[in-house]
Amino acid sequence: MTETPQIQEILKDSLVETREVFSNQNKKSISFASNSVDAVVGFFESRGFETTAAQSVASVLLTQAKVDGVNIMELLEDIKTLDKVKLTDLITAILNANRSKISKIGVKKTDSNADNLIARNIIV
Repeated sequence: MTETPQIQEILKDSLVETREVFSNQNKKSISFASNSVDAVVGFFESRGFETTAAQSVASVLLTQAKVDGVNIMELLEDIKTLDKVKLTDLITAILNANRSKISKIGVKKTDSNADNLIARNIIV
């Protein structure tokens, strides 16, 4: 039994709709004010983040702030005073808390004593 092209199209559309329903069934929608998004993205871009990275960090930060009930503008005021190292550590902690438990983002720590310890253990 062969199906007409019209029936095939209806079945195809039905399949697409079914996939969309099941794909989005457990996802919650969260919306943000455009000025908040622009402020957070601009904040991170002004601190040397590339646009894509700033948008990714802003997305996670906005979502977490909304979940925790924190005003994002007050949060930006609080972290504005952090130096580059502390800001990087904070962003790393936030991103690690909001990602899969099977992987983590690491930060390279430089320790001047570590170089001396390695140098002392080398036999010439």
